[in-house]
Amino acid sequence: MNTAAAVTLMHRTVLSVIAVLSLLSPVNAQVSQSPGTNSPQPIDPNDPNNLRPITQNNSLLSIEGGDRLVKEADQAVSAQNYPLAAKKLQEARQVYNQLSNFYQELNSSFSGIDNRVSDSQRQKALLTAQKRDEATFQLALVHRAQNQPELAVPLLVQIIKSQNPTRDLGKKAYKQLFELGFVDSPYPREGGSSSSSSPKK
Repeated sequence: MNTAAAVTLMHRTVLSVIAVLSLLSPVNAQVSQSPGTNSPQPIDPNDPNNLRPITQNNSLLSIEGGDRLVKEADQAVSAQNYPLAAKKLQEARQVYNQLSNFYQELNSSFSGIDNRVSDSQRQKALLTAQKRDEATFQLALVHRAQNQPELAVPLLVQIIKSQNPTRDLGKKAYKQLFELGFVDSPYPREGGSSSSSSPKK
């Protein structure tokens, strides 16, 4: 009887240790990652100094990270290194797009619960979407500089869809399409209204 009780106790102890180790292993996996130069760092919720780690300069998933990529692309354009500029702008687009999507999701989640938080996330979603479209426009210009209109056209169409043709960036994108010969009607029309003159039915 004592042997059976000892085996049962031992069995329960082993199960408890396994359960504890399985709970701890994800934390250990995060801590043991070697820090990369551009990879986001794991967040340690127990560190009181880690108040806003995502805004650190080495974080890529942040507005600052996207801005840094755009600045590097500008430097590459100045050096006429268009392949590097295209790569950096594509990365910036992805960062801004991810951020915009995340902020939109947070906006939706807090809508009707906390309007202050919801409005803040909506403003950030709009800001990052604008930055994404600006990076997209610059990328289209880089493709034009490389004589790759087939890569520029889809980007310009995306900008018009996102921005609306009446906004400044939308107009610039449409002008590029017109210069490329992809569209044959100028917009806005010279010396007149941009709306159709035909009567509405």
